[in-house]
Formats: sequence, structure tokens, C-alpha cells
Amino acid sequence: MRERSLTVPVVDLVADLGESFGAYTMGNDAELLDLLTSANVACGFHAGDPRVMDATVRSCVERGVGVGAHPSFPDLVGFGRRAMDLAPNEVRTDVLYQIGALSAFTCAHGTRINHLAPHGRLGNLVVVRRDYAEAVADAVEAFDPSLVILMQEGEMAAVARERGLRMAMVGIADRAYEDDGTLVSRSEPGAVLHDPDEVTRRTIRMVTEGVITSRHGTDLPVRTDCVQLHGDGPAALELARRIRGELLEAGVGLAPLDEVLDARAQAA
Repeated sequence: MRERSLTVPVVDLVADLGESFGAYTMGNDAELLDLLTSANVACGFHAGDPRVMDATVRSCVERGVGVGAHPSFPDLVGFGRRAMDLAPNEVRTDVLYQIGALSAFTCAHGTRINHLAPHGRLGNLVVVRRDYAEAVADAVEAFDPSLVILMQEGEMAAVARERGLRMAMVGIADRAYEDDGTLVSRSEPGAVLHDPDEVTRRTIRMVTEGVITSRHGTDLPVRTDCVQLHGDGPAALELARRIRGELLEAGVGLAPLDEVLDARAQAA
């Protein structure tokens, strides 16, 4: 049975799913779905295809996992992690296109898109580029202003606050942070953390104390509405199970994103 306790703190557990493509399989989606309360579903630009999207949404519905769109730069070869010099209108229309594609499958399976989480390089750039953040916000407003945008502090958060868009702050369990709260670039050593003890410890502190330590040792205040887990890699599933278990042991409630945001609003 999925935990729906709204004890404080309460968080959403989310991971990127549906990132297989054609004959290529990525991640442990089936096993990971049993641990999650929400999923970021690839929309075809960095990973995923119509068959994968259909199967992923169906599996989310069967397990009561919230569905979110995971739009990217049009970069299948680079998995959405390469820099691309797109005009803001290209970003807006590309994001809108991908939301529309996923919404066809959510409609077919009797559910809806609950949130949006920009992927990879796009996700990094909306933190620091105002024009890209506004482009993503324009796409959300055009499609459904009630969508929750997953983000970190930065330009995307500023634009969302100015426009009154719904937002959720995401903590990424296995990534190193800079002193300004942004993620360390994957091109630098130590950007991804592999020690399960360290990753778990940082996650619990991030959720229960509202603090994350940067790679230079600075304690940064963070709001964590959802914890980002990963399902790819030989030990990823085991780590996801451990993080979920230790959050519950620490008294943290697990709930879908809407319930987390409602609980936060009631506590404010």
C-alpha cells in the first residue's frame, strides 16, 4: 500500500521514466514505479517514443503514480544534455509540442499531466536564462496554467512567482551543488555522487532540516517539495529503495505532488 500520510515534512518521490527508445532499453522503470509517487515521462525529444510513452503512462496509472512531462532540447543523440542555441520561441514551441504529445497518452489512459520538469541542459539553462524560463512558462500557460513546474531556485522560480504559476522545488539526491545552489556541471569531476551513505545522508538532511552542503562545504538553505531519484545504473534501484525506506523511518510522509503542495499551504 502506498503511504499517503501528510505528517510534516512530506515529500513527493519522483524519477525520470520512459527513457527507452525503440530497441534500446534504459532504466529500471517497472521496479522503480513501485517506489515513486510521481514520474517525469520523456516526451520523445531526448528519449522515449510513442510505444514507450504509452506503456509508461499506462504503468503510472496502474500504480497510482502522478504523470509529469519531461521535455528536452531536440537532442536524441546527446540525450538532451548538449548545449543548443535555440531561440526562445523554439523553446516555447518545442516544450508545447512535447506536452501535447504526452497529453494524448494521458487522455487515452484516463489521467492528466500533473507537472512539468525540464530535462537535462534545458533544465539547467532555465535556472540561469530568463528568456528560456519565460519560454517554458509561456508553454505552460498556453497548455494548462494549473501544471506544477518542478525547478530549483533561479530564473524559472522568479518567473513562476511573478506569473503566479504553481511550482515545486526539487532536491536531487545524487548531484553535487555549487555555492549558489545550482548543480555542478556533469562535465566536472564529482558532479554525480556515488557513495550511497553520502547520498542518503544528504537526502534526509535536505528534507528534514532544509539544508544541503555545497561541494565547497557551504551549508545552503533549500526547500524540498520532491526528491529526485534515478533508476539507471547498476546500484540505482537499491539506492532508491534505501532512500525511500530511510525517509519513512525518519518520519517523512510520502505523497503525490498535489498533496505535498496542499500540505505545505495548510502549514504556512
